[in-house]
Amino acid sequence: MIETQQTSGWLNPTFNDRLVSSYETLLSPILFDPYAVHMVEYAARSRPANILEVAAGTGVLTRALRSRMPTAEIVATDISPAMAAEGRRATEGLEVHWLEADAGKLPFGPQMFDLVVSQFGVMFYQNKVAAFREAARVLRKNGRFLFCTWDWLHDNDFARAVDEALARLFPADPPSFLRRLPYSYYDQDVIRAQMSAAGFSAVSCDRVELTSTAPDAGTIAAAFCEGTPLRSEIEERSPGLLFETVAAVEKVIRADLAARPEGAMTALLVLGTAA
Repeated sequence: MIETQQTSGWLNPTFNDRLVSSYETLLSPILFDPYAVHMVEYAARSRPANILEVAAGTGVLTRALRSRMPTAEIVATDISPAMAAEGRRATEGLEVHWLEADAGKLPFGPQMFDLVVSQFGVMFYQNKVAAFREAARVLRKNGRFLFCTWDWLHDNDFARAVDEALARLFPADPPSFLRRLPYSYYDQDVIRAQMSAAGFSAVSCDRVELTSTAPDAGTIAAAFCEGTPLRSEIEERSPGLLFETVAAVEKVIRADLAARPEGAMTALLVLGTAA
């Protein structure tokens, strides 16, 4: 069973030291870096002086925020000690304050920030409305809450290819992480309703389609199978055979994708205003 961290705000598969290196070096360039470019433009529109990033991971968006808004105060948080440690390392010298914190119980007083932002983190919140209310609590009047979440799996080619490959390799019990968590929160009506219930107004959901390019099928297979909690699901089904499974996934998806694979990916950029 996948190791999890259950807190007041979310249920998060543990991103431990075994995952973080592959997450940062393999997964981030093909998934997270391209969307960080778009998110910082949304973030900069309101000219925030004080920014809180929740579920910051290894600091992909954090670095983009600092580059785009060099004078803003940035506080970055993540519930995972391993992620926060890598984020600190990756942003060393960039004047970013890092904390280990639960998005559902933020260690800040009310009305401290102009912007709360999260890149591909809200899907893991167990109680999304409660965590959104925490974001509203720490925002100043008319502050903004900006996050992105993946659209459904079949509109994200690399993730879909990996999911289908694993289903072929484990037909009796396919690993479910991708469908169950990161690619599960895309119903715009639900998102708007939950944001409104948390006290946000003028909620927008923009569907952003991008193209991702990976060096080869092996990079895609390793990024997802070694750099996400899919790793634990694979190891439960094939103990001691992780790398053999990664090679098998690579072989399957290479047949579906070009020699230098390109794939469509789609996410929702959600923005709301605090009362």
